[in-house]
Amino acid sequence: MTDSSASQSVNKVVLAYSGGLDTSVIVKWLQETYDCEVVTFTADIGQGEEVEPARAKAEAMGVTEIFIDDLTEEFVADFVFPMFRANTVYEGEYLLGTSIARPLISKRLVEIARETGADAISHGATGKGNDQVRFELGAYALAPDIKVIAPWRDWDLNSREALLDYAAEHGIPIEGKRGEKSPYSMDANLLHISYEGGELEDPWFEPAKDMWRRSVSLEDAPDIPTYVELTYEKGDVVAIDDTPMSPAEVLIRCNQLAGENGIGRLDIVENRYVGMKSRGCYETPGGTILLRAHRAIESLTLDREVAHLKDELMPRYAKLIYNGYWFSPEREMLQAAIDHSQERVNGTVRMKLYKGNIMVVGRKSPDSLFDEAVVTFEDDGGAYDQHDAEGFIKLNALRLRTLAQKRGSQ
Repeated sequence: MTDSSASQSVNKVVLAYSGGLDTSVIVKWLQETYDCEVVTFTADIGQGEEVEPARAKAEAMGVTEIFIDDLTEEFVADFVFPMFRANTVYEGEYLLGTSIARPLISKRLVEIARETGADAISHGATGKGNDQVRFELGAYALAPDIKVIAPWRDWDLNSREALLDYAAEHGIPIEGKRGEKSPYSMDANLLHISYEGGELEDPWFEPAKDMWRRSVSLEDAPDIPTYVELTYEKGDVVAIDDTPMSPAEVLIRCNQLAGENGIGRLDIVENRYVGMKSRGCYETPGGTILLRAHRAIESLTLDREVAHLKDELMPRYAKLIYNGYWFSPEREMLQAAIDHSQERVNGTVRMKLYKGNIMVVGRKSPDSLFDEAVVTFEDDGGAYDQHDAEGFIKLNALRLRTLAQKRGSQ
């Protein structure tokens, strides 16, 4: 089970390690194929599962350098929040929960490689998905000379049965019995959970009610609405219901509030960067609230043309994140413009959560551009001269009238 890439000398590899079947097999495969030392890195980004057990599993595989890092605050503050300042949505629906976690993992893989003197990194992403692209583009952007080993593109262990056979043959401890498997391929972090594969590969199949983990169904949501207030400073939420919170605490609380009210479920067919269409189901309860509230506070505080320009740039920005270009110069350029637009995005948004719905019922800001004196239907005291509208309309109608006259004369 060697490949041509194994002929290249590798002394130490840093592996993105979960402790599950795939990455446990990868540890042994790397040791055998490259005759190298393996360093494991397990990231806690709020996936909701204990990560510390990965240490004992790695030790049982003979790994001596083990990194288990809590990255939840960095994840939300430096990746999720900047993304949401742009109101980012991919293909009109997907809030990029998996995509936005990959550059952080790549960043830490490269950092650990430098700290430990490793000359390669490795991941468990398959050769059919987007994650291989995201991991590797991120790594090369930060460490252009790093070697990347992607076992799923090299080995012949292309089924769960083959992985289990390999584990049994090499004495790799795996929890669970042969034949047991989750019906879905899942990825989780503090922003979302994704579900793919299994029965979901049929786009006509309706997901089972018990698949969802972070939100109640609409039928089970409370009959009484929940009100919540989010306070913004420079485009980021800093408090909920007047209680100051860190970025991760904000997302945790929003997940709870939204999940209890059946908010944040999504079932879509998306276009992967590698060329195929994929059906996926996503739960992003807190992110759904944050996105709606951010647009509400921007409606008060952003100049019209700035807001419209942001909306035009957003799909390009979303595609950059989805395709793995977080560390690209074009994403950084767009981020600088987006962050500049947020300097006065301050204030509070009040929302009503009810059975899968989010209704914005109030917004206020010390930097509001909303002028009651101008917009009122009552006497505005001369704040706005309605006669000016006549010239405005005629100037804008000039090309339309000219075109109609020309067509009418033909």
